[in-house]
Amino acid sequence: MTDVRAKQAVFPPAKLFIDGEFVDAADGATLDAINPTDGRVLWRAPCAGVEDVERAVRAARDAFDQSKWPTMSAASRARIVRRFGELVWERREAIALVETLNNGKLYRDALTDDVGAAAGALQYFASWGDKLCGETLPVRGDFLTYTLREPLGVVAAIVPWNFPTSLAAWKIGPALVAGNTVVLKPSELTPITALMLAECARDAGVPPGVFNVVPGLGSVAGDALARHPSVDLVAFTGSPRTARALMRASSESNLKKLSLELGGKSPQIVLADADLDAAAEAITWGIFSNKGEVCSAGSRVIAHRSIYHSLVERVAERASKIRVGDPRDNETQMGPLVSLRQLESALGFVTRAIDAGARLVVGGERDTQGAHGEGFFLRPTVFADVREGSELEQEEVFGPVLACLAVDDEDAAIRVANGVRYGLAAGVWTKDTAKAHALARRIRAGVVWLNTYDRFDTAAPFGGYKESGWGRDLSSHAFDTYTQSKCVWTAL
Repeated sequence: MTDVRAKQAVFPPAKLFIDGEFVDAADGATLDAINPTDGRVLWRAPCAGVEDVERAVRAARDAFDQSKWPTMSAASRARIVRRFGELVWERREAIALVETLNNGKLYRDALTDDVGAAAGALQYFASWGDKLCGETLPVRGDFLTYTLREPLGVVAAIVPWNFPTSLAAWKIGPALVAGNTVVLKPSELTPITALMLAECARDAGVPPGVFNVVPGLGSVAGDALARHPSVDLVAFTGSPRTARALMRASSESNLKKLSLELGGKSPQIVLADADLDAAAEAITWGIFSNKGEVCSAGSRVIAHRSIYHSLVERVAERASKIRVGDPRDNETQMGPLVSLRQLESALGFVTRAIDAGARLVVGGERDTQGAHGEGFFLRPTVFADVREGSELEQEEVFGPVLACLAVDDEDAAIRVANGVRYGLAAGVWTKDTAKAHALARRIRAGVVWLNTYDRFDTAAPFGGYKESGWGRDLSSHAFDTYTQSKCVWTAL
């Protein structure tokens, strides 16, 4: 792969994108986008306030109520969204470089797993444009009764900083294809690529007002979107704490629909007969890829006692060899955490875990390989003998910190796996196929991987149980979120 360290990033206009145009924030406020590799200001983004959100929602509302977008043929909308995806793909190198500088994600991962995946998601959803349909119902009496699948209206898509481009596409794609209009609010930490998506949307022919981007603070712009009476759906990926605030805002305004993909404390259950080398490899990258800043990260290992110590040794050995450094370097295997706050939060978990009696096997300290020693780097960290019910076993770190526990049997493994408030994902490792499928049924999670981990495809639904949210992203199931059903009766 080409070394991108010498490449110059090209940034989008430092403006909001409203009604098809790049415009200044009403009060001229800005956000500092930080490069986590060196802790320096990378770019100053516009910061939307309440007045800007009002303008964006009004543009989206007018586009839905007065333009041809919701009523044009599904095939026509699909062509535009497909072109949107093609442009993201054509510009993937530029977008990925900006994302790496702003997020700390490895450039090769940004190129494929985020920006490339975003392009693929938009094109996948475009392929569903002419396949969304209602049904004719065999009701009693002399009636023709059928259902229509219709768009909801204005969608507020609020997305996080860990996969800022693909997670936006997961929401933008089905929303637009179904005929909705969208106001996208990216995380205040990673506002840049959302505006690059706006350029792609404009150039693809998305009509004015149909797609808008308002970078801003969650407490201001996000709250304003959640409370706005003209917003029909908030599609959110982020923390349960923010989700509760969005739910309150919805209940206090127009009872708008919510789609929530929240956190996780995902277990990897390893039985005595598992292939330990395969499990150790998947466990290592299941927690340390993308610096552990992954909602589905396999952050807990629940291993049978007979193979527990051997497995922990294998994982720790692999973790100790992970090269931490500049995410643009082809040799780097893990970049910096996204922010100083996120680094300090992860280090706090480490300190409290040690105080609680967990055994630190490897890592646990800040790494100063960033320029001037100011980057937000944390060594890959493995804890053994973590107590069931402890903070590290229960709470999402959202960083490269792994908690390992030993259990005596499958029932104990299931009890521990299900004993947290989250239920997003899980892994099971065993050579007994029947047992693997039986355990998958007992795990309370939206996604279960058997003898593999962290596999994604746009055709497969993704979402959680319990406090990991409700609704599903990806696949045809995503359209359940962005459409509503109307029943029509005709007397014959």
